[in-house]
Amino acid sequence: MTRLLPLAQAVAELIHDGDTVAMEGFTHLVPHAAGHELIRQRRSNLTLLRMTPDIIYDQLIGAGAVRSLVFSWGGNPGIGSLHRFRDAVERGWPHPIELVEHTHGTMAAAYAAGAAALPLALMRPIAGSDTPGRNPHMTEIRCPFTGQPLLAVAAHRPDVAVIHAQRADRDGNVQLWGITGVQKDAALAATRVLVTVEEIVDRLERKPGDVFLPGAAVTAVCAVPNGAHPSYAQGYSQRDNAFYRMWDGISRDRGRFLAWIDQHVRGTSSMEEFLGSLETEVGPA
Repeated sequence: MTRLLPLAQAVAELIHDGDTVAMEGFTHLVPHAAGHELIRQRRSNLTLLRMTPDIIYDQLIGAGAVRSLVFSWGGNPGIGSLHRFRDAVERGWPHPIELVEHTHGTMAAAYAAGAAALPLALMRPIAGSDTPGRNPHMTEIRCPFTGQPLLAVAAHRPDVAVIHAQRADRDGNVQLWGITGVQKDAALAATRVLVTVEEIVDRLERKPGDVFLPGAAVTAVCAVPNGAHPSYAQGYSQRDNAFYRMWDGISRDRGRFLAWIDQHVRGTSSMEEFLGSLETEVGPA
């Protein structure tokens, strides 16, 4: 049965040091508030899965929470590199991380296999890519019926999936819409599922094209308005493009990054107060 919990309690109960955690959401509905709570509670030794690691994983890596990253693309969308990610890979700060690289296709297939309780996904071989040779969770096999070569990709079965959505009802049924990716498959593949939502309603309004996640598959729902910021939730908030630009400056310098963690994530200052202090120091982005 789904429990309606405060975010801090849900993270404390559901996500443990050493867990494999998938935090999915593409362009919008990125679960930033949940990621910040992981930092606040000083989680460590995590294996993180995400098709497109962006600034939420940059923050977790810089905070020392990450042991291994399983991904298919990484960057600050529209801006450039993830500097905390690069610092960990190139200089081992705050400590080295292991990288397991996928394509978007193999990541999605691995989630779908996990959601179907299958041990692997089967795909046609990836032409012109050396990814299978660099990923120990992929191997080429022969179809037992046709003899054709196939790429076998081990299923993703995370300990915890974390997603952000627009709405949930009081029974834990979840509704999301707009640009959606692999959130539902990631949730169905996971042992425990934490969903943050813009609002909890008495009854969901079913609309064609929306994605619904049944409450039976959800462990905990947390009401966290604007929980995707600086990403957005269609119908509720706008993408904060200025913050993505600002993050490039924050994340380039270890000291400034640590100040951001202390002041905004672990401290009491609001995002607006922290960004205002940066603008006073270095001017607007």
